Amino acid sequence: MNRIARFPVMTAATLSLLVLMTGCQRLKARDQLNKGVQAYKSAKYEEAINHFQEAVNDDPTLPMARAYLATAYAQQVVPDLTTADNLKNAQLAIQNYQEVLSQDPKDVNSLKGIASIYYNTDKYQEAKEWQKKVLEVDPQDAEAAYTIGSIDWRLAYRNAVQALKNAGLQDDGQGNVKFPKKACQDLVAQNGPLVSEGLEFLHKAVEIRPSYDDAMAYLQLTYRRKADLECGNGPALKDDMAQVDQWREKAMATRKANEEKKDQQTQGITMQ
Repeated sequence: MNRIARFPVMTAATLSLLVLMTGCQRLKARDQLNKGVQAYKSAKYEEAINHFQEAVNDDPTLPMARAYLATAYAQQVVPDLTTADNLKNAQLAIQNYQEVLSQDPKDVNSLKGIASIYYNTDKYQEAKEWQKKVLEVDPQDAEAAYTIGSIDWRLAYRNAVQALKNAGLQDDGQGNVKFPKKACQDLVAQNGPLVSEGLEFLHKAVEIRPSYDDAMAYLQLTYRRKADLECGNGPALKDDMAQVDQWREKAMATRKANEEKKDQQTQGITMQ
């Protein structure tokens, strides 16, 4: 009877010890998290990574620790740099963002974080796919729509410049009417989907945010790429260039209005 009676006591003691140890680990994790935040604010990103990693190790359930770790790795990623260390930081950032998403698939910051890393490492198709995931969670995210459209323009521009170079031409920005018919048709197959998607998402960005002057600027640029694809269709080319003029003027006027509004808000701030 005595031996049997001891088991509940021992179990309770063990549980108490585990609770105490867990509490200590959580305190250590929060301390590491705070130290990581301070290091991050001081732009000491490697130090911040070490603290955030310790926080995750001490308490994997601690809110924000994994997200902060991912963000610190992402901050280390240098755009367009393809060194092994840079790509390693990019992959570690993505892995940690995905850990966050495994717990909360609708965490917009993590979705945007992954999209940004793919963009900065020239993986544009993946960047667009993750920005579309952002829009699935938040259909009113103007920046996600804008980013998709700007990527489409970037890719279409590259294709157009190369195709023109192959034909011995330079981009005239007016539809390139001297472009050989066969080369133009080939460019239609290459750039048609990019231009259509780009216009769709840039218009969406402006619809969501009517004062989005950057999206307007890219609309005029994308209509220039649409003009390349008319292949001798004069009326269609004329319509495209009219859109170019319209969106260029609208972008300039909106940017001016935005700057004036910003100046007024700045002047309205008084020192206490």
